[in-house]
This record gives sequence, C-alpha cells and structure tokens, in this order.
Amino acid sequence: MQSKTTRVDPPNVQNNPEDDSRIIIKGGRQLHGSVKVGGAKNAVLKMMAAALLAKDTTVLRNVPNLTDVHMMAAILRHLGAKVTIQNEEVIIDASGVNDWEAPYELVSHLRASFVVLGPLLSRFREAKVSLPGGCSIGERKLDLHERGLKILGADVRIDHGYVSASAKKLVGSRIYLDRPSNGATENIMLAAVCAEGTTTIENAAQDPEIVNLADCCNAMGAKITGAGTYQITIEGVPFEEMHGAVVDTIPDRVEVGTFMLACMATGGEIMIEGAHADHLYAVISKCQEMGAEVAIYAPDVFRVRCDGTRFKGTDITTLPYPAFPTDLQAPFMPIMAVADGTSIIEETIYENRFMHAAELRRMGADVVIKGNAAVVKGVDKLMGAEVKASDLRAGAALIVAGLGAEGITEVTGLRHLDRGYDRLEEKLRSLGAEIWRR
Repeated sequence: MQSKTTRVDPPNVQNNPEDDSRIIIKGGRQLHGSVKVGGAKNAVLKMMAAALLAKDTTVLRNVPNLTDVHMMAAILRHLGAKVTIQNEEVIIDASGVNDWEAPYELVSHLRASFVVLGPLLSRFREAKVSLPGGCSIGERKLDLHERGLKILGADVRIDHGYVSASAKKLVGSRIYLDRPSNGATENIMLAAVCAEGTTTIENAAQDPEIVNLADCCNAMGAKITGAGTYQITIEGVPFEEMHGAVVDTIPDRVEVGTFMLACMATGGEIMIEGAHADHLYAVISKCQEMGAEVAIYAPDVFRVRCDGTRFKGTDITTLPYPAFPTDLQAPFMPIMAVADGTSIIEETIYENRFMHAAELRRMGADVVIKGNAAVVKGVDKLMGAEVKASDLRAGAALIVAGLGAEGITEVTGLRHLDRGYDRLEEKLRSLGAEIWRR
C-alpha cells in the first residue's frame, strides 16, 4: 500500500482570514437565566482521531458545531474514513481508512490534528503527519512525542515539514515525560493501544479530556487504566480486536469558565447546566476569592451570582491540570482589569499568550507585560472599542470585556472564536446580553 500524495484543499467551513464579520456588544447588561454548555472541543477532536483505531463505526455524541471539528473530519476523510456530522453527533466509519499521511493543507489549520500520528502508527505501523498549525500562542514542542514513540520502537524523522514514523512492531515500555504534555500523552497512549505488551506513561497529563479519550478507547476494546492520574498503563491489544463504540463527549470546561467570567463582568446571576464542577475547582476558587458567589447544586449544575460589589484583585499562575488552566487566563484578565488593587498573571505554559493585553488596553485596561507575567492594575471601568481577536481565547477575553464595558465594543477576528465556541453570542443573548453578529 502506498501513501497518497495528492494535494488537498481545506474545507469551506474554515473561515476566510480576510472575513470582516464582527460581533457587536452593547455593554452593561446584567446576565440572568440558565445556559447549557456543549461538548469539549479538546476532547472530541482527540476521540475523532482515536476512531482510526476501529475497523468499523464509532459514534461521538454531544459534539459542538465548530470549525475545528469540521477540519478534523476533513482530515479523517482524506485518510479514507466516512464522516457524518449531524444533530450534535459525529459518525466515523473507519473501515475504509487506507492512507497514513495527513497533509500540510489540512493539518496546518489545526494543531490538535497532530494526534492522528499515534493511531495511524498503531494501525499501519506507518504514519506521516505535517507539522501542525493552530493559534499562534507560542511554541508547542514535539520532543516528548518523538521520544515516546521511539521508546515504543518507532523510527521517527522530522524533515521537509513532516513527522514520519515507522516500525516493524511497537513494543510496550515505560515512558517518562519531562513535563505532563497533553499532546504527548495522547499520541503515546494511542500508539500503545495496539503495541505488544504493556506501556506505562509516567508524569502523564491528568486532564479530564485525557480521561474521556481513555474511556473512548476502552469502549472500542483497548485496555487503559490510570487515566486522570500521573501514571497511565496501556495493555496492548491486536488491532483486529478493536471495534467501534458510542461515546459521550464531556462538557467543555473552558466554555463553562467563560460563562462564569461573563457573569462576573456584568453582574447578575446565572445557572450553568451540563457542567462538571469537579473539572473547575481551580477556576471556581479564584472566582470566589475575587468575590463572586459560586454555589454547586449538583455535579453538573451550579450557580454564579454577583451582587455588584467591586471584585478584589488576585494572582493566577497557569499550570497543568488540576491547576489553573492556561485557556482561561485570557478571559480572566478583563475581570482583573476592573478589580481593586493589582493582579498578576504568570503564564507558564505558552510564552506568547498575552496578545489580548494590547487590545484590552484599547478599552482602558492598565496592563503591563513583564516577561511571562502580566501586571494588571484595576481601573474604574472599561470602555467599548474596536478590537481584534488574535487567537481563540483572546477572542473570548474581548467578548467578556465588551459585556462589562461602557458603550459599544466591536470584535473582529471571529475565525479564531468559531474554532472553540459553538453559538456563543446566541447563548449570551439568551441570558440577556445585547450581542449580535454582523
């Protein structure tokens, strides 16, 4: 079997970088009511890749309608899978997968697509995947991916913009990660599913999305234990024993956090449904520390209430789960910008994730960047302005800022926002926000 080398155009769902559409927000409206969050982008994309390990059909439920989901579907179709997206489900028939090369034209648009490397190597003992793209928030190294796959017995080469991996056979081993990398944990775990013997990943990422991925693989016939802890064990099974399954996607904890911060920016009281509070203790703790009232009624329902009292400044350090998530430091900044005193955000995951600070300064925020830290001095209020999202979470930060600002805010760069939020403005409007897309 020869890998295909034909040029592939990205699907039309990928927004035009020159798109001048914008979200317009009239700030100052308190939020009230109930909102239900969707499935986690960072879980469903990896489970879509895991579907390559099945010889028949996998169904993923509670799937958000995002450009990233459509892009991953395009990659799977290129590899030979049949993919249908409908009614919050993704149906993946991997019986016809006959290619192991994921080309630049597709992978360059979606960082998470690099995780197809592991299942392709596990299935074919051969894989070739373009070096990935995604948001420009800093360097995301592949050294741990490469080292882990080599320990399993693969020959891994990086040249001409591609990572190529091949192995006569993969053999389980003990693999220690220098840092708890999500991507490396996922790629190594997926490669080890059909390896001979037992693989142990030490210092593994512990995120809920890793647990969801392991549960998905187990439903397909894999034997994975320890997901959600620092040590994951994978007992290899033959590919012939892998099969399709029906799997639910966990709620998107970043979307949950964004709604919490939107409520804090505007005041009011909202109920968030379909959320796993135990995935968000670090975020809930910081919201409470600043003065928000967060009441947990059930594992998947909680209330956020703000009585209009000015929030207190706080400090945040982003670290791997279960610590404070890097994906929510940007939406937290506009809350700090109008809190009493000085707040400090230390970003330890990505070195280039403060690009939203310049846009918040256009709205009146007092933010100074010093290396990997942002020093935020509270001001009386933010003022509406024309701003542009530089990446996905920066877009969320500008939406949160606009909801609480005085006057009109116009946010462009929506192609980033649409990668990770499904109908965000519609959901906010249902809570009473004056927000619309033009």
